[in-house]
Amino acid sequence: MKNLRTIPVVVILFLLATVPLKAQKRVSEITMVYEYSVGVGKAEPKPGATGENATHTVYIKGSKSRSEMSNPLFSSTTLYDATTGLAVILKEVSGQKLLIHMTSANWKERNMPYDGIVYINTTETKVIAGYSCVKAVGTTRAGATITVYYTRDIIPENKDYDPQFRTLEGLPLEYELTNGDVKIKYLISRINLNPVPASKFDIPKSGYREMNYEDSKKI
Repeated sequence: MKNLRTIPVVVILFLLATVPLKAQKRVSEITMVYEYSVGVGKAEPKPGATGENATHTVYIKGSKSRSEMSNPLFSSTTLYDATTGLAVILKEVSGQKLLIHMTSANWKERNMPYDGIVYINTTETKVIAGYSCVKAVGTTRAGATITVYYTRDIIPENKDYDPQFRTLEGLPLEYELTNGDVKIKYLISRINLNPVPASKFDIPKSGYREMNYEDSKKI
């Protein structure tokens, strides 16, 4: 075998360039649509097979994020700006529409259960939506468990779009939250890397009953 010192540098660079590598793609804008379902006790959640049209949609555009949870009985949208720390929650329950303003302190309080969560990678992998994923398990201070399959092929530049995944080393494509007897499972159904319309982060100016976060906790 030839010593590498005897091989011209140009040849070495050419050989390295021809090795097939899949580089990480860092993105500032992305749309993710998950299907989710809930299981209680021994019943296993079955994403995409509940027949309830339960979806979780996440939009990221720079420092701003929009998270939508919807099913036939309930809908909730959270708008968050990581630059200002301010957030707004839009809820619609039984025909009542609420707009809840949150300060940065309110946001930290609401997401405190995810502070300090550490994900431990396992050796288990699988392909989801064409992306190679690694299984990791995280535990919150309250004892809730998050099992996630994530890909390193796509890395959101905004790590604050979802507090439970702030310390994750990639993009979650499938995950399950277990708290006591309740399990909620999410499975990605669509990823869109096209620019997200700025209008997605507009706050409604009418049609909602407005209140602050403290008052909303009394309802």
